[in-house]
Amino acid sequence: MKIKTLALLMFATLVAMPALAQQTMPQFLKKGDKIAVISPGSTPKDSAVNKACEVIESWGYRPVRGKYLLERYHMYAGTTEQRTADLLWALRDPSIKAILCTRGGYGSSQLLYEIPLDTIHKYKKWIIGYSDITALHSGMVRAGGMSIHGNMGGRLSDTGGTDESSVALRKLLAGDLPCYQFPAHPYNVHGTASGMLLGGNMSVFCNISGSKDYDFLDRDFVAGKDIILFMEDVSENFPRVCSMLYQLKLKGVIGHVKGIILGRFTDYTKPANGYEDMNDMLREYLGAYNIPICYDFPASHDEDWNYPLIEGSQVTLTVNDSGVMLDFRNQ
Repeated sequence: MKIKTLALLMFATLVAMPALAQQTMPQFLKKGDKIAVISPGSTPKDSAVNKACEVIESWGYRPVRGKYLLERYHMYAGTTEQRTADLLWALRDPSIKAILCTRGGYGSSQLLYEIPLDTIHKYKKWIIGYSDITALHSGMVRAGGMSIHGNMGGRLSDTGGTDESSVALRKLLAGDLPCYQFPAHPYNVHGTASGMLLGGNMSVFCNISGSKDYDFLDRDFVAGKDIILFMEDVSENFPRVCSMLYQLKLKGVIGHVKGIILGRFTDYTKPANGYEDMNDMLREYLGAYNIPICYDFPASHDEDWNYPLIEGSQVTLTVNDSGVMLDFRNQ
């Protein structure tokens, strides 16, 4: 009787434990595949969309425009319903293999609450973007998928897709998993760590913090996982970044973080009396963690430095005297 009771208790405990999500990598693209071009956040310029579509065609793919990608509603590319309709169309259409966002801005998080997780789970596809699009990356990862933090339509338009980070995006979509190697930074903390890459725009993923279904840094979701945390931001002042660092600590995420990748923090105002720069402050606040940390990783709002990263992917981060290596190939 005691053995039976113990077995039942053990079974109940296992059932109560959060299940570890098995992330599924979307299919890579083949020549002739369709890429949907949509605007989940703010409205792009018509000319930028046209040029971005030309780049997609030059890569051998077929761009398909969302119905509402050029709409305007206050600061958004259409109403929540219109932007949601475009995202649902792009997810559900079986002929579409990837989704390129035209730009960030504001409003992507509004779409999360209109699209059930099981819908995203059913139609896992590459969603490409950064900044405000971090909200959609978070939803895709929580649904068991992966997503690409990388250049959007605006950057493809500006450079014709010929800059190094856009070329890296083209190769990634075709199935060439990257292994990045970049020079050392004097603030780097040496070490090697492996885990699931999560993060993006710091203010965006902190703003959706607490959403039990869509927050990829939710305590229950990261339980039992090793995390490589990536952070970057633009136009955020020192107190705000400091507050967000403590928010991550208070919500119980930092204990699961085995390595940190810091992209560039850009367009901020330096205090008259204080830290030398944002990296100086970050070094002080992260100094207590005995984990590998790299600074100024080339993925940020400084679009010349925006190499694509696969959200939800297993990665290995190595930081040493030679520099930084971030390897996505061990899937």
